[in-house]
Amino acid sequence: MLAAHADRERAVDVLRAGYGEGRLEKGEFDQRVARAYAARTVGELALLVADLPMGPVPQPGPAPVVPRTFLPAPRPRTNGKAVGAAVCGLLCVPTFGLTGLPAVILGHAARSEIQRSGEGGDGLAMTGLVLGWLSTAGWALVLTLVLVVGITVG
Repeated sequence: MLAAHADRERAVDVLRAGYGEGRLEKGEFDQRVARAYAARTVGELALLVADLPMGPVPQPGPAPVVPRTFLPAPRPRTNGKAVGAAVCGLLCVPTFGLTGLPAVILGHAARSEIQRSGEGGDGLAMTGLVLGWLSTAGWALVLTLVLVVGITVG
């Protein structure tokens, strides 16, 4: 088979490596490089590098596969209702408790779904529940006080 320019360059690279390791003298190296550039077939190139241990330059292989044992565990998906519960719970203050009841409902629904499906977001659901119940309790206290004051004054 006829040698390509890339084949000649690979053979010269092997010769350079052999010369760099001290396996070839300067004169022999120069002769072999000249013969490599004059070679017409791949067989002639193979004879020039046959006594050198390096051989053809290896091609890079595919990246090694990492065993699943050492890969990080995939994070579970966050429950959407848990996110909604947390948002409603946080919005209780600027909305004067208007989002407290939706926070409680979404929080309870999210916690039951999380237990059933194994999704993430239990902390968000609990945040929504706590803030929602505090808002609901606060409004219940305010309404009770208004009722008591209304009855006593009335």
